[in-house]
Amino acid sequence: MTIIAPDPVTPDPKAVKALARRGWLGRLRGGRGTGRPIWRQPIAVVALTILAGWLVIALLAPVVAPYDPLAQSPDAYAPPSGTHWFGTDSLGRDVFSRVAYGARLSIPLALAIVSLALLLGGLLGLVAGYVGRFVDEALMRLTDLVFAFPQIILAMAVTAAFGPSTRNAVLALVIVSWPVYARVIRSAVLTMRGEDYLSAARLLGVGPLRALRRDVLPNSVGPAIVLATLELGNAVLLLAALSFLGLGPRPPAAEWGSMVALGSQDLSMWWVSVFPGLAILTVVLAFNVLGDTLRDRIDPRYAKGR
Repeated sequence: MTIIAPDPVTPDPKAVKALARRGWLGRLRGGRGTGRPIWRQPIAVVALTILAGWLVIALLAPVVAPYDPLAQSPDAYAPPSGTHWFGTDSLGRDVFSRVAYGARLSIPLALAIVSLALLLGGLLGLVAGYVGRFVDEALMRLTDLVFAFPQIILAMAVTAAFGPSTRNAVLALVIVSWPVYARVIRSAVLTMRGEDYLSAARLLGVGPLRALRRDVLPNSVGPAIVLATLELGNAVLLLAALSFLGLGPRPPAAEWGSMVALGSQDLSMWWVSVFPGLAILTVVLAFNVLGDTLRDRIDPRYAKGR
């Protein structure tokens, strides 16, 4: 009896792309089972509105602020009034104007910190997860070394070593922030290594670099976006903490953390520290809510568990 072997089946490239879209990328683009759209979730709409408001204030600070944020006056420690909506500080500077200009510093710096940390950590996590073996082991031990130190302590040490400045504060926070992105991206890549669309891509003769760029990287975007959104609030907090300790942007720059530090010198003048503190609170909460909403959108298991 003659046994006839079946003809080898060549995967359809369109089918491979369809399989790839079922991962994180498909959930980001939206589809069945991904939950309600963001604009139909009231709490997400409120968070987006708050963030949009702060972005408008940051862009239009010269128009929104009624006074020069650096201009001093003899009217020191004036309480909130029609003349000075948020009162004045110990040097007679208008607190509302300084809070508005502080948005131009704190929010863009937080975006820069998260972007650089995501770029560095994402690249290392992508390489570690896809290459594996000794490369994975070496990179993960490096992340463990950074994780061994509390973030704020390590950031303080790096900033103190290079000198207090805005650039060094950003550098320090990138150094302490990248490992979490490396861990998340590595985990996503390890999960995808056994997916059908990657196996089909290999059968089509797709090389490792092309598969990494075309299939693995796009499907790692989902968890990276969620983590970056959540870490934006953490970046604002860490930057404010460094500024509170005198290791961030140098005075007289209007930065929320340094404004809270100035107000903490005399708590009876509550408005000096309360209003920049509320600015930090609203921005951090808005980023956290937006991150949770994106996480529910990408992975509906979290939404079902609530």
